[in-house]
Amino acid sequence: MSNNKDTLFSQPITELGGFSFDKQVVEVFPDMIQRSVPGYSNIISTISHLTEQYHQPNSRLYDLGCSLGAATLAMRRGASKPGVEIIAVDNSEAMVERCQLHLSAFKADVPVEVRCEDISQTEIKDASVVVLNFTLQFIPSEQRQVLIDKIYKGMKSGGLLIVSEKFRFEDSDIHDVLDELHLDFKRANGYSELEISQKRSSLENVLVPDTIEQHKQRFATAGFAHSDIWFQCFNFGSLVAIKA
Repeated sequence: MSNNKDTLFSQPITELGGFSFDKQVVEVFPDMIQRSVPGYSNIISTISHLTEQYHQPNSRLYDLGCSLGAATLAMRRGASKPGVEIIAVDNSEAMVERCQLHLSAFKADVPVEVRCEDISQTEIKDASVVVLNFTLQFIPSEQRQVLIDKIYKGMKSGGLLIVSEKFRFEDSDIHDVLDELHLDFKRANGYSELEISQKRSSLENVLVPDTIEQHKQRFATAGFAHSDIWFQCFNFGSLVAIKA
């Protein structure tokens, strides 16, 4: 995996466009994620454990918004039942190319199909585990329920959905406390004030977070009988929803 250091926002940028998952981001993505997302490695290793527990024989596992394939690899490590295949989807060509390389570097029995397409176009069928690892927050808000509904419909009974996200909080005082803890986390990981503020501006209308309650409501609306948060660190976390 590329270990290039993320310096994308270290110099003043006159025209800050919206954040996009292009070739430049691909080069520094592992470093960017580790230094920006608290608890990321815990989430990835737990995706492997949850896959182990919930994947069913002759079913499909989906990693929607797979980026470089960290969650895909975790699912592949956890999958051992017969007739299982993994479908990894991302709409960034640069990400998909690199993901393919990462997957080929490790030999495994579980077949993985990597697709470059918009996840709103992906057919979900016979799914026992579906992962949206920091993906939903980049989908336009009005399309999120439609996506969760589609996932629910394409899942087998007893199937598991894992959704990791950045959260916002209705209580502005709590929101500020957690936001400041996240900024301190980034400072402790070597990001400068300039990098933090430029990245924040570039993500402003691209990454739109929901509250934990909104996520749970969306799962319930789709038909999931059970859902809750299983991990939280500051304003980042992960939820699970189970189809009865």
